Amino acid sequence: MIRFIIAATFLVLFLLVSYILFFVEWIIGKISKKAKDYSSLRIVQWGFSVILKLSGLRLTIKGKENIPDEPALFVANHRSYFDILIMYVQCERLTGFVAKDSIEKIPSLRVWMRYLYCLFLKRDDPRAGMKMILQAIEYIKQGVSICIFPEGTRNKGEELSLLPFKEGSFKIATKAGCPIVPVSINNSSEIFENHVPKLRKTHVILEYGTPIYPKELSREEQKSMGAKCQEIIEKTIKENAALV
Repeated sequence: MIRFIIAATFLVLFLLVSYILFFVEWIIGKISKKAKDYSSLRIVQWGFSVILKLSGLRLTIKGKENIPDEPALFVANHRSYFDILIMYVQCERLTGFVAKDSIEKIPSLRVWMRYLYCLFLKRDDPRAGMKMILQAIEYIKQGVSICIFPEGTRNKGEELSLLPFKEGSFKIATKAGCPIVPVSINNSSEIFENHVPKLRKTHVILEYGTPIYPKELSREEQKSMGAKCQEIIEKTIKENAALV
């Protein structure tokens, strides 16, 4: 419980201090947009890394050599709020995450996410969903990677069994012509969700799979990329289950 209180206190302080940082970032942006983009990225990564350290996370990363040196669509399973933090601190290049629109209600966090090319999804609005996909395609063309959780929501069931991946989100890769990187995350729900409100020291395994290039696939294979990625991630999660 103490670990949770300390981490929560740091988060609140970080979000409050962010208002000062926004002014600094505004000044940097006047000089160089690229400098602002990367300074924002590093600031948020620092904040996330502190929270992860306070939570007691022990992280094993596998397959980092599979990350392509170009914008990509990262697709991952999703069982914890900490999934975004864990993945984001690994990003070497600009990366926007697709998040549910309710996060927009958190003022300073909303600003950071917009600075970092994150996208907000309204699950019950198909038109807004298509608009989000088009914006993600545009970001990738600008050199920004995108990360999605194609299960559509946090999976609260058995870790070894994923929720069906939504095929629509994979249009981002086919239309943008970018590689898809399957990402598996083991044991992240043990940090917090399995015993709310406590934070527990947890060993999490993050593995980047071999990139998939849509252009190398047939049209039929492109239509089922969600199922293909789900199969890859489920297999990897099962293989890593004994290591946590």
